[in-house]
Amino acid sequence: MFDINKVQAAPSKDLLTPDNSVMLFVDHQPQMFFGTGSGDRTAIINSTVGLAKAAQAFDVPAVLTTVAAESFSGPLLPQLAEVFPKNEIIDRTTMNAWEDEALVAAVKATGRKKIIVSGLWTEVCLVLPALSALEQGYEVYVVTDASGGVSPAAHEHALQRMIAAGAVPVTWVQVLLELQRDWARQETYGAVMEIVKAHAGAYGLGVVYAQSVIGAHAAG
Repeated sequence: MFDINKVQAAPSKDLLTPDNSVMLFVDHQPQMFFGTGSGDRTAIINSTVGLAKAAQAFDVPAVLTTVAAESFSGPLLPQLAEVFPKNEIIDRTTMNAWEDEALVAAVKATGRKKIIVSGLWTEVCLVLPALSALEQGYEVYVVTDASGGVSPAAHEHALQRMIAAGAVPVTWVQVLLELQRDWARQETYGAVMEIVKAHAGAYGLGVVYAQSVIGAHAAG
């Protein structure tokens, strides 16, 4: 029931923060990218790396996992591994990452309830752990542009299935800015601007332009 006396300038508990979230990157591997047909693969790589850098900038724990890396799918996306050089990469045999004990233990060890998940393919290696985590009480946020399926229909139908089960669709820039949330937060402001300039397309160019104009005026 709405009570106007309880209205205050405060964030919703539903918002992602650096302290309540863990990122799960599922099967961003060469063989999986070869079969991805739901969107531009270069754009998916860019979004994935941007998302990873967001985790790094805000010290959000990241769990990295591959499937059949040595026998079929190949190594983790090099640009993603480069962001997390010290992280263990959990290789699995199961298509459902949530059936792998090491992966579930890694997520549990973070103590975080909100899982920000991305991966390939949406209709298999993403939807299966998302549904499994939701059933066990986790809150799941699916980064749609850092994920991909074998076709547009496969990607979209998998997203619909996850949303119907309670998952929340987000984009990588949305996650980045939700973690920042206040431009006065100077300890991460610089890192966020660098990520935006490197990975956010026209938005990043806008930042470059604004900084150049402001810098010129300041120098004058």
